[in-house]
Amino acid sequence: MKSIIQALKERGFIQQCTNETAIEKAATTEKIAFYAGFDPTADSLHVGSLVPIMAMVHLQKAGHIPIAIIGGGTAMVGDPSGKTEMRKILKKEEIKTNGVKILTQLKRYLNLDGENGIFVDNAEWLLDLKYIEFLRDIGRHFKVNEMIKMEAYKQRLEREEGLSFIEFNYQLLQAYDFLVLFDRYKCILQAGGDDQWGNILAGTDLVRKLRNESVYGLTFPLLTTARGQKMGKTEKGTIWLDANKTSPYEFYQYWINTDDRDVIRFLLFFTFLPLEKIDQMEKLKNEELRQAKETLAFEATKITHGEEEAQRAKSASKAAFAKSGDDLSAMSTTKIPHVRLSAGILVADLFCETGLISTKTAARRLIEQGGAYINDEKIVSVNTRITDEVLKNNSLILRCGKKKYHRIIAE
Repeated sequence: MKSIIQALKERGFIQQCTNETAIEKAATTEKIAFYAGFDPTADSLHVGSLVPIMAMVHLQKAGHIPIAIIGGGTAMVGDPSGKTEMRKILKKEEIKTNGVKILTQLKRYLNLDGENGIFVDNAEWLLDLKYIEFLRDIGRHFKVNEMIKMEAYKQRLEREEGLSFIEFNYQLLQAYDFLVLFDRYKCILQAGGDDQWGNILAGTDLVRKLRNESVYGLTFPLLTTARGQKMGKTEKGTIWLDANKTSPYEFYQYWINTDDRDVIRFLLFFTFLPLEKIDQMEKLKNEELRQAKETLAFEATKITHGEEEAQRAKSASKAAFAKSGDDLSAMSTTKIPHVRLSAGILVADLFCETGLISTKTAARRLIEQGGAYINDEKIVSVNTRITDEVLKNNSLILRCGKKKYHRIIAE
């Protein structure tokens, strides 16, 4: 039978690991506790966070115990990994509020009942640390000449902004997390993005030195799209897991608009479909690939927002795509007073107001290039005013290019 580590590897989750043979043996012969950290610097996780979340779900389904750790303590310092400048320092209350919201999101994917899965905040043990004792007991095991060779530190040291002393402490704190989790829960595996490799190694090394025990680490690839965009980033901004920040319809549309080159890879990462079914989809070409994109969008939306919302988003997307009169209620919608439409609104203003286009200049350019539509009628002039005459059933549909839709309701 295939091991869970091999299964994760086949789906592309594993970028680096400290000792694959030992990790695989432990995951095959015993029930292991493993952890991944989430940064509470925003009140929602985003699509990029789904890589570690999905890997954790796979491991939990295989019988292992996930520990989701919120960095309530480390967020007070700020992780310099992958950052060109120092993170904004947040207030304790803001970090705590963000952590509560993120826990609610994580519970959609993982069973964090305290037995089959655990949720902890490292503020619990980091905020009350005695600095001199910490330096003496933990800091003495870290060599500065080795730390500054880390890519994350090296890049910052070469920039004008430099690296603050508070950020330089971050690696010590993350390594200490691993030690605490090992002592409390016998946690033997830390997982994270590939930019965390140095921090993960520091943690495995600290446990080895202080407890004379072997623990392990593995990293996930830092995904970018075939167009070179960071996962979860679009022209309109970040794709959040919070339905109030990114609606289920917008979430569905993000996946349905996946570049052809990314579809199979994303099916492996962001769905639980068996490899055999994904292999079949890999044979689809050209227009047939839309079937695979619809499967990806539905499965990813179902996992994050539930089957009912996924069905609604699918119906709305099909209605827009097929130009039919089906239910469009799940489509992103803006309500505008009927009196404003009666007076007329410049089309560029309308596209910008709904967020389909970020600036009026870009909206005018879209119109000039023939990519702006109202109810599937091309707009030919930037001076066009949209009035209530175009309303159908008290609403109208804006379209940007071939795939981006937005519904206006007059009220």
